[in-house]
Amino acid sequence: MRSCRDITALVSQGLDRKLSLGERLAINLHIMMCSRCRSFQRQTRFIRKAARRYAEHLQSRAGKKTIKK
Repeated sequence: MRSCRDITALVSQGLDRKLSLGERLAINLHIMMCSRCRSFQRQTRFIRKAARRYAEHLQSRAGKKTIKK
């Protein structure tokens, strides 16, 4: 079984690239047994989703300002 350090690194890498089947299985197996890594994965997904929504919000505000001029 991989360490928490390896799993959190894989979770982070999974945000930027498609993980292999073996890597995804390693994460899922570890996450089932480790609540701290499960929390890390949940928080990482939340931060990514919030950042994406904020970027969309900024783009929509920029679009509205352009239309008003």
